[in-house]
Amino acid sequence: MKNQNKLTDENINKIIETYRNRVAVDKYAHVALLEEINQNEFNLNIPRYVDTFEEEEAIDLDEVIKLLEQDKQEIADLEAKINEQLKILGMNV
Repeated sequence: MKNQNKLTDENINKIIETYRNRVAVDKYAHVALLEEINQNEFNLNIPRYVDTFEEEEAIDLDEVIKLLEQDKQEIADLEAKINEQLKILGMNV
């Protein structure tokens, strides 16, 4: 079975209302005049008319480094505990 997108009733209603009201909605719909469509050589690809780009959230590299160091320390602590248990079981580690 193929993966396919499904429209909910809410999605369908939003499409219909946007079309009926002929309104521009940021990142969703654009009301293009025939002159604009002509200038775009009758290309109706959505990205020509609607900018759907979403800015990505900035990554705090200092926080990422701090979290990685915490993870490394936690791994080292867990490995030490595992080694202690292995020694109790008589294994050479």
